[in-house]
Amino acid sequence: MIAVVDYARGNLRSVQKALEHVGARAVVTRDPKTIARAEKMVLPGVGAFADCMENLRRFQLVEPIMDFLATERPFLGICLGLQLLFTESEEFGLSRGLDVIPGRVVRFPKGLKVPHMGWNALEIWKEDCPLLEGIQDGSYFYFVHSYYVVPFDLSVVATSTTYGVEYTSMVWKENLYATQFHPEKSQRLGLKILENFAKL
Repeated sequence: MIAVVDYARGNLRSVQKALEHVGARAVVTRDPKTIARAEKMVLPGVGAFADCMENLRRFQLVEPIMDFLATERPFLGICLGLQLLFTESEEFGLSRGLDVIPGRVVRFPKGLKVPHMGWNALEIWKEDCPLLEGIQDGSYFYFVHSYYVVPFDLSVVATSTTYGVEYTSMVWKENLYATQFHPEKSQRLGLKILENFAKL
């Protein structure tokens, strides 16, 4: 069972349906007991960083997420679910994140149209990443975001993407995977990534 964390932010149903499409059993939940016994976890997210962190605290989900991350079970963050893993974000002033991955979330430079919305290519840094099995370098995925992550340790970078600047579009560290793009909106290749995750 895959727990899709419900903190009242994000496209929960589309993530759930995409996972079910590739044969996984996905449950949208904010129940700590359900999260604790899940085989895998997905943290989606759409919206402002600080608001999402506040909701995680309000629904008492920070501890269950951190406890899950401490295990060897697979975890997937999507879009804001990637950004929340970082130390802090500069969106609407500095806000603290979960600080699982040391680094910052920063805004695209002035002069670039934001949000960065639409299809863009991945440059694969880690060909051995299990989620990228069957994905070719230069493949296109769907993005919607105005901020991007800057990891302090580049060893976690699985892919990068260029939109005015080259930025990290996917991270991988042990059991933790997270994408800036939306696999559930990225058609065939996005479903392939979710299928790879479900098979872990």
